[in-house]
Amino acid sequence: MKIIVNLVLSTVAVFVTARILPGVTLDGFQTALVVAVVLGAANAVLRPILIILTLPINILTLGLFTFVIIGGLVQLVSRLVPGFEVASFWWGLAFALALWLVGAVLSIFK
Repeated sequence: MKIIVNLVLSTVAVFVTARILPGVTLDGFQTALVVAVVLGAANAVLRPILIILTLPINILTLGLFTFVIIGGLVQLVSRLVPGFEVASFWWGLAFALALWLVGAVLSIFK
């Protein structure tokens, strides 16, 4: 049951964030569900690998390069999921940061 609640909250967070940012377009709620699942899988599988591979530059930038990785993952998801488009890398980075903020607010309802 907890997984379903987390999935619904993540989907709502993706939907709300895409409606807030003008550089991000989303076709509908079903697309938001797919984006939430694919982005969650990418964060679970690819993000740790990319962080380990870029560890020297991440240490040099005091962890700020992690934002570049997150923005890249959002861009990757936008290429994989039809109906979800991000205008540029910067909008992808803004989407990731806004998604974190909206998700933090929605986590109150868990």
